Amino acid sequence: MTLLRRLLFGVAAGLPGGAVLALVTDPPWLSWAAHTVVLGAVLGLLFGGHRQSAGSAFSVGLLVGLLDWVTWTLTLAPALDGRTPSWSIAVAEARFPELVGAALFGAIAGLCLHALWTWRPPRPAPQRAKPHVVIVGGGFGGVGAARELDRRIGRGLDAHVTLISDSNFLLFTPLLVGVASSTVEARHVSAPVRAGLGHASFLHGRVVSIDTRTRNAYVSAGKEGLLRVPYDELVLAVGGVPHFFDLPGVGEHAFALKSVEDATRLRNQVLSALERADLEPDPAEQARLLTFVVAGGGFAGTELVAELFDLVHDVLHFYPRLHGLRPRFVIVHAGERLLPELSPELGRYAQRKLGGRGIEFRLGARVSRATATDITLDSGETIPTRTLAWTAGNRPNPLVQQIAQGPLVVEPTMRVPGTPGLWALGDCARIPDSAGGTHPPTAQHALREGKAVARNIAAVLGGRRPEPFRFGGLGVLVSLGHRTAAGEIDGRRVSGFLAWILWRSVYLSKLPSVEKRLRVLADWTLDLVFARDIALSTTTTHSTHSSRTTVPTKGDRHA
Repeated sequence: MTLLRRLLFGVAAGLPGGAVLALVTDPPWLSWAAHTVVLGAVLGLLFGGHRQSAGSAFSVGLLVGLLDWVTWTLTLAPALDGRTPSWSIAVAEARFPELVGAALFGAIAGLCLHALWTWRPPRPAPQRAKPHVVIVGGGFGGVGAARELDRRIGRGLDAHVTLISDSNFLLFTPLLVGVASSTVEARHVSAPVRAGLGHASFLHGRVVSIDTRTRNAYVSAGKEGLLRVPYDELVLAVGGVPHFFDLPGVGEHAFALKSVEDATRLRNQVLSALERADLEPDPAEQARLLTFVVAGGGFAGTELVAELFDLVHDVLHFYPRLHGLRPRFVIVHAGERLLPELSPELGRYAQRKLGGRGIEFRLGARVSRATATDITLDSGETIPTRTLAWTAGNRPNPLVQQIAQGPLVVEPTMRVPGTPGLWALGDCARIPDSAGGTHPPTAQHALREGKAVARNIAAVLGGRRPEPFRFGGLGVLVSLGHRTAAGEIDGRRVSGFLAWILWRSVYLSKLPSVEKRLRVLADWTLDLVFARDIALSTTTTHSTHSSRTTVPTKGDRHA
């Protein structure tokens, strides 16, 4: 709703309440009419741009009326008459009838504003079908594109927009490590998609195939069966899935970190390992349970091993029979140094910080196979463990494989060449940058790619040329646990506690709603004071591999 329209709606909503109150109280008509117009305009400007229920509009109008009584009746009116304003109880009791009138006026104006907002005059039948833009994927890129198009529809874009995703929430993936390490509640890192859409539609389902020749997407939507969704423009923003490179046993035994369910499973695995180790009489099996391996030394793997280290050591005092034992943490990385995304100096800083805590590194090495009881590296080394977390590779969503092998190579505008009406972004696309490379698959890039592709689609629908995507990045930060971090912002290196504060501040500001920011801030604040939560989200119990039936006491660690 435009500013002028909100202003006019507010004035129109204020007139009925003002007229009713004027008939009852018989105030000076000229001043009361001016007061009514001003108050209605304020109501329209402040609240007319938001969709509200009738009850909410009534409450908002009532509140505005009360504020008007305080501002005008008790303050401005006496001041204009040359008297000193007073807010004493005696004055308030004397002006109580005006309070009732102001509240009544605000309530009526709020309900009238709600009626004007919800009422729409009948529209003539459309002369042509609106173009249908379909967005596949509910991540940063897909939701960013849908919200930008939704905003443009509100400003006059003549199009239908449908966002299709198999999850009805936007997941803030950078905080999945916090879910896995029990510093953030799982529900607090996601936001409902529908809440951010006013004009666009949302379809909860999974796209199983796309016919680019006839421009139809086929969606599996539960009991509804297979739905055909025709489109004029389609945006693929389906992201990636874990890539296990067909290594024997890795797909079956490794714990990925791509979803809330993945993070919760990994958290349960780590805590279950502590529970089992607390009962295990065999020292070799106990050591195996207390060994945690992370494959991948990029941002996700480095943050994960650091936070799992903090989780285990933060809660170890709850397991008296494990006192004196030293849990083992190993990070396996194919590169010659940790965090290749950062400068060599910061990579060495991170390795020095983690190594100082006893975390082991296997650099220039790869996992070659995995079983339920150990992993084997390509060097031949075997590491006994029951917990292997995998951040060592992703591949495009299988849906993309129907169109091309591997990520879609797109134009700088994010159009897929040779396929009219198809666009792609995020992890499933390779978007060229001005330096001759491609844009990295990060959240900050995906969010801006989504907005840019929405602008380009709006341009194409309006008969204009799309623009190349340009974004140089804002910088990178990685948490190293122990309230330390490292990163580069605008070419400047930061590390230590200050970088950790900056890391948390940036992530907090990027959460999709004020509610989620407050919830995550509360989680982080509680984490500073209390030990991390060790409650399992499953009821599965575990037994040891020993035939022993005697439960050990606190002082009987290996008896």
